[in-house]
Amino acid sequence: MHTSAPEPEPAPMAAGGRAAVLTGLGAYVPPRVLTNAELCGQRPIGDEWIRARIGVASRRVADGEATVDLAVRAGRHALTAAGVSAVDAVVLTTISPDRLMPAGAPEVAARLGLGTVPAFDLASGCSGFLYGLGVASSMITAGAFGRVLLVASDVFSAFLDPQDWLMSAIFGDGAGAVVLRAGEAGAPGAFGPFDLGSDGAQADLLEIPGGGARARKQQLADPDAEFSPYFRMDGPVVRKQAVVGMCDSVTRAVDRAGWRPADLDVLVAHQANQRILDALTAELGLAPGQVLSHIETYGNAGAASVPVLLAQAAAAGTLSPGLRVALTAYGAGLAWGSTTLVWPEVRAVAEGG
Repeated sequence: MHTSAPEPEPAPMAAGGRAAVLTGLGAYVPPRVLTNAELCGQRPIGDEWIRARIGVASRRVADGEATVDLAVRAGRHALTAAGVSAVDAVVLTTISPDRLMPAGAPEVAARLGLGTVPAFDLASGCSGFLYGLGVASSMITAGAFGRVLLVASDVFSAFLDPQDWLMSAIFGDGAGAVVLRAGEAGAPGAFGPFDLGSDGAQADLLEIPGGGARARKQQLADPDAEFSPYFRMDGPVVRKQAVVGMCDSVTRAVDRAGWRPADLDVLVAHQANQRILDALTAELGLAPGQVLSHIETYGNAGAASVPVLLAQAAAAGTLSPGLRVALTAYGAGLAWGSTTLVWPEVRAVAEGG
């Protein structure tokens, strides 16, 4: 059953105040395309079943590339799009880190030639990009930073059981990035109030049991204990909760921006499942074309799904200046987040799409 913390007092956008403004987007998806036919082989359940229940026909898989590798490419594209070569901080959000330690963000900063700027990782499941936006925006609105590079990168294929074809059917790999700069609240590209929440009582619905301190301690006490290094998910329960969670969250974010759902031109939601996207469309009273989707071609790219879709849509001209846009995501934690912006004149560089 979906639960959430008591709703905090709304935080309306103050006209004329300092805000984080979108100033460049980048995306990178690996060239390797894994189709349903290749994935399923001779199994009786194949392409039609996956398309009907998940909405995925193919996904991108990183061969020989890791999370930081993808992040560097997306980050470089975002910097190019923004027309800048320096930032004040780097935030990397991922749930498939290259190593438990150190964080990957300092390596991203170093490989992009950004010097010794503050850099750190953030893990918040598939809602990581929304959480990252919230954190990066706060860094800017507080006056401590003038420009921040936020990258979401996931190589989910590294954490999928090769024998679990259903999980492999859902997920893909990719990275998306944005450059945020200090600007004026209410201006095009300025992010509106955020709605962020979590429900840790349901943490076991999406998890990778092995690899962390809990599993290590128990294995030291009992050498025969086994903890899977692969991702597991209670799909039916998560699917129902994701629809309710994202609907509630985006409605709150829209309300705090002083809008109504009917005022939205475009909704960019986490690409978890086409059925979830269709349910969001119906629940919010939107037309099918208003909820962007590329899940058929790219699958669920974890925290990267929203920024990759944003960059691709912006590069294709689907997102044009003046549109009222809402972003929302839901994932492991459980955690969810949403925000809004009026789409600005902004460049995007998308590679591999």
